[in-house]
Amino acid sequence: MPRGDKSSYTDKQKRKAEHIEEGYEKRGVSENEAERRAWATVNKESGGGNKSGSGRGKKDTKVSSRKGGRLGGKASAARPAAERSASAKKAAATRQRREA
Repeated sequence: MPRGDKSSYTDKQKRKAEHIEEGYEKRGVSENEAERRAWATVNKESGGGNKSGSGRGKKDTKVSSRKGGRLGGKASAARPAAERSASAKKAAATRQRREA
């Protein structure tokens, strides 16, 4: 089986990788890098390709997803309220300008 072959992954793992990849792309990561990170995350959480069937493979952990979610607000929480507010106003103005 050549490197990069995804045939040993379950449909659920493939869907999960696709969803993770879309999230990275929305945040501005390149397509190739997003795909690489998505499969790395799936591998970390599920232990690689799982064959289908009852009782086969290991249970998935959600360690990577949980870590990402928990780290999410730390950077903005450290900034003063006035700075966060100014940033939000600037973002709203940019969105409005691009919409028009």
